[in-house]
Amino acid sequence: MGAQIRVYRQRIRSVSATKKITRAMELMAASRVVKARQSVLESAPYTHALTRALSALATHSNYKHPLTSEVDNPTRAGVLVLTSDRGLAGAYASGAIKESERLISDLRAAGKEVVPYLVGRKAVSYYKFRGREWATEWTGNTEKPQVARAREIAERLVEDFLRPSEEGGVDEIHIVYTRFNTMVNQEPRVLRLLPIEVVDAPDEAVHDGSLLPLYQFEPSAEEVLKAMLPRYVTARIWTCMLSAAASELAARQRAMKSATDNAENLINTYTRLANQARQAEITQEISEIVGGASALAESK
Repeated sequence: MGAQIRVYRQRIRSVSATKKITRAMELMAASRVVKARQSVLESAPYTHALTRALSALATHSNYKHPLTSEVDNPTRAGVLVLTSDRGLAGAYASGAIKESERLISDLRAAGKEVVPYLVGRKAVSYYKFRGREWATEWTGNTEKPQVARAREIAERLVEDFLRPSEEGGVDEIHIVYTRFNTMVNQEPRVLRLLPIEVVDAPDEAVHDGSLLPLYQFEPSAEEVLKAMLPRYVTARIWTCMLSAAASELAARQRAMKSATDNAENLINTYTRLANQARQAEITQEISEIVGGASALAESK
């Protein structure tokens, strides 16, 4: 009975130590997710304004840029998968990977060769474990994305997109990330990054029947497009990375809170079992003492 009590107490100490770790990680995630959420909100106006400017430029100019031109028969498609470097975030990484697997299956069903681009150690480990190949990888600081990393990814994707598919390039590029909606709702999303879909063209003048504005481009529409399109790609990737980082922190906060609550329940359970074992031991000792006293009294 004493050995059983020691086992319960050892488990209580072990679970208590785990509870301290999960509680600390929960508090860290809760403090970081506020700033990450604010970064997502602050990046949206810039991306929206850049999209409107690009839409106006593409709508009111006759120049066709390679980044906005679709290939007639695409044969190779790139998929950028945004995951995390660390675990302990619930189903965050697995959700993005599952969404990328569905996208890859659809692209292959359409007769396209898929070229994966991986962000985060979770995606790299997933591909390594299954012996799959990928084009390149970026790891580190998924919780705190940097603009330089987004620019590096954009430069590589644009470079591969502009290269002919016969020479190892891709005809289209999709990005899989986790969109941050609320603190309790994050969903994996798929976005076609290249060729760029211009869907926010200004149409106010069309609805009210007025004349369209006259745009003048300096030095030329071609030069303006060349300058804006790489910035647009970088801004979209940066926004997706910020949303993914906020989703990762929110998922980790929920997962660590659940782990802390489970640890508390385990501690209560083991404490109750230890008390029951101690009471049983005391009862047994009392019974032995009473039995011994009765035997001595009868012997006299």
